[in-house]
Amino acid sequence: MNKAILVGNLTHDPELSQTNSGISVCKFSLAVQRRYQNAEGSRETDFFNIIVWRAQGENCHKYLRKGNKAGVVGSIQNRSYEDKDGNKRYVTEIVADEVEFLTPRGSMGDSGQDAGFEPDREQRAKPAARKTVAQLEPVEDDDLPF
Repeated sequence: MNKAILVGNLTHDPELSQTNSGISVCKFSLAVQRRYQNAEGSRETDFFNIIVWRAQGENCHKYLRKGNKAGVVGSIQNRSYEDKDGNKRYVTEIVADEVEFLTPRGSMGDSGQDAGFEPDREQRAKPAARKTVAQLEPVEDDDLPF
């Protein structure tokens, strides 16, 4: 079984590219704090390279930004290559099956909303005044849909 479940913050904006055959691939790095504190009392952080394919990768590029919190479910992949100097390099990556955007809308960015998110008409309208318990009208049991 090869399954990784991570929750962390993006260390940079996602980078979107395409393969030679036109398939979209998005790459970003996720900073994940360890569960336990070290001897100095602080929690160490691990950095994981994330790969997201096709439409899901395009959505990550469109909606995620540096600092956003994201949850990733995927598999761990090891690969190697030779760099331009002929040295063999090893890479460990998480190939995402699922990505959850965990930063709420409107909590990032200079304008008070996430880049790429446009509030709809209901979000721009003023919220309705909340009623107190005394102002609520009783509902008959026969009117309930269940």
